[in-house]
Amino acid sequence: MTTSVDTLIHAGWIIPIEPENTVLREHSLAIRDGLIVDILPTKAAQSTYRAAAEHRLTQHVLCPGFVNAHTHAAMNLLRGIADDLPLMAWLQNHIWPAEGKWVNEEFVYDGTRLAIAEMLRSGTTCVNDMYFFPDAAARAYKESGIRASIGLVIIDFPTAWARNAQEYIDKGLALRDHYRSHPLITTALAPHAPYTVSDEPLKRIRVLADELDMPIHMHVHETADELDQSLQHHALHPLERLQRLGLLSPRFLAVHMTQLTAHEIKLVADTGTHVLHCPESNMKLASGICPVPALLDAGVNVALGTDGASSNNDLDMFGEMRSATLLAKVALRDATAVPAHRVLRMATLNGAKALWLDQWIGSLVPGKSADLIAINLNRIETQPVYHPISQLVYAASRDQVTDVWVHGKQLMNDRRLLTLDEQSILSKTQEWRQRIGGQ
Repeated sequence: MTTSVDTLIHAGWIIPIEPENTVLREHSLAIRDGLIVDILPTKAAQSTYRAAAEHRLTQHVLCPGFVNAHTHAAMNLLRGIADDLPLMAWLQNHIWPAEGKWVNEEFVYDGTRLAIAEMLRSGTTCVNDMYFFPDAAARAYKESGIRASIGLVIIDFPTAWARNAQEYIDKGLALRDHYRSHPLITTALAPHAPYTVSDEPLKRIRVLADELDMPIHMHVHETADELDQSLQHHALHPLERLQRLGLLSPRFLAVHMTQLTAHEIKLVADTGTHVLHCPESNMKLASGICPVPALLDAGVNVALGTDGASSNNDLDMFGEMRSATLLAKVALRDATAVPAHRVLRMATLNGAKALWLDQWIGSLVPGKSADLIAINLNRIETQPVYHPISQLVYAASRDQVTDVWVHGKQLMNDRRLLTLDEQSILSKTQEWRQRIGGQ
């Protein structure tokens, strides 16, 4: 007698992430009501389950969808507008003026849709976003069916979204209340950076995070110049200032962290702070190298993010995995630093843990949400296959992602997006290019 399920996927390999460095050959995964019901050998699955939808992906790897732990999705519309510049020149002379002129609700909605399409086609099923007009971004995420943590951005100076820190907070909390019960959308307090948010708003953010049990998502220790400026204005490194304000804790998500002393690594570990590593953006802006091996050795949870497409210039988690492991190896001159299975975990389960979602996503375990992707390894570029995990990290590319599911719902089938109109997105993007390019 067989058991009915919604979806049954037969895969050449399944990489569950838990247990670590595990590959299951010729296994199948059963889904019912959005959750993983079972993972078992394919022969057993065929006699155990009867499915409404059955997929035979015998040349594919099935693994958890990637968690892009840090990005500014709507900035996809500014991709390539200013390249080959250091961070502050890039921000002050190009990005901030462009944002001041163009960013509005329409810009964020259209830019976020473009980013979602790129991320789904790259195997990302969950994204931690931080940008203006988070209500417009949340609407785009909700319509697409992707999972998202929406950063409620807070800065001291006025923008088109809000006039001051209190208004940013008030608008953000209203959005949190609106999506409080949504199954796929969560929220996080998102003070931009130590150099754009003063002490009083940071104190308020700490209180709110404690009272409302919310994560705090913030750029920290991104460049040497940031540290120099902090010493001039506060006589402290940013991390020490944040610690004195009570922000460092298991709810704190520190982005970039390229400038760290041994004492600061210990501080991060002791407080349970998460680190969101964006290797390609850091390299492109020449910001520095996050000491990932030392952080991992200290027990810090390190996740991966792409940053925004205006500083990367893509939202490709395959590229981030490869860059993260190779950068760690060359920085330490140690070929064993951050091996393939570890960086794959950083791109999946570690990201879920940072967003407090690891009880639901980040690994393929019965009872968890069916957020997963299929990658076709039957390509010239990824044959022969000896070690599927290494093949994913060192050889595969995002165009080999064929199918994507979030909470059991298929969002991409054989490279075709099912919840987004690709032509409409391309048309809107061209409209924005003509507007912005003509300035």
